[in-house]
Amino acid sequence: MSKVALVTGGTRGIGEAIAVELKEAGYVAVANYANNDDCAKEFTERTGIPTYKFDVSDFEACKNGIESIERDVGPVSVLINNAGITRDKTMHRMSPESWQAVLDTNLGSCFNLCRCVIEHMRENNFGRIVNIGSVNGQAGQYGQVNYAAAKSGIHGFTKALALESASHGITVNAIAPGYVDTDMVRNVPADVLEKIIATIPVGRLGTAHDIARSVLFLVSDDGGFITGSTLSINGGQHMY
Repeated sequence: MSKVALVTGGTRGIGEAIAVELKEAGYVAVANYANNDDCAKEFTERTGIPTYKFDVSDFEACKNGIESIERDVGPVSVLINNAGITRDKTMHRMSPESWQAVLDTNLGSCFNLCRCVIEHMRENNFGRIVNIGSVNGQAGQYGQVNYAAAKSGIHGFTKALALESASHGITVNAIAPGYVDTDMVRNVPADVLEKIIATIPVGRLGTAHDIARSVLFLVSDDGGFITGSTLSINGGQHMY
């Protein structure tokens, strides 16, 4: 029986690439999204991957979402915590609301989703969890104290949950992407993007496929001896 794999924030960018890669590898892939119904509909029509709309920052919404997935396709054995937002401002201009929204969506979602699937994984003595961090959670970034804090928190969360889960056949890892050629990065002004690329030793942006292939390895049987690790995929921009 094929394993059910949930990708949060899975209808665009890195999340979309991960969901498609998992489906092509034989998993029963499902994708979560937050707001854009038209995008989700187009994604499902194009890929055949069903989507589930719920707010990953809300525990009850996550609980209800997981219950819907379980009714439709079965319990989640592979969880990719990819959903994230930005609310960039320097500290002296950042509102408490912008701080909390990013912490709740980017870091709180990891607790919410893991808490909703971990009991089944423990009972089944199998699970794969991959949390998507960021190079900016490792190196910091001007104007992103909220985002950097949340992504840095993911790396600690990953290690602690890995320790708790290893004896139950569950691996928990993180991936810290560098700058990847997604819609968000393409919206950066051309002169700024040029300067960013100049700091990447391999001389290019990453691709969503670069990240997706790494996720696929970590959730496969070949990745079963890797847990508590953070895989930095940033073209050498930051060696952590």
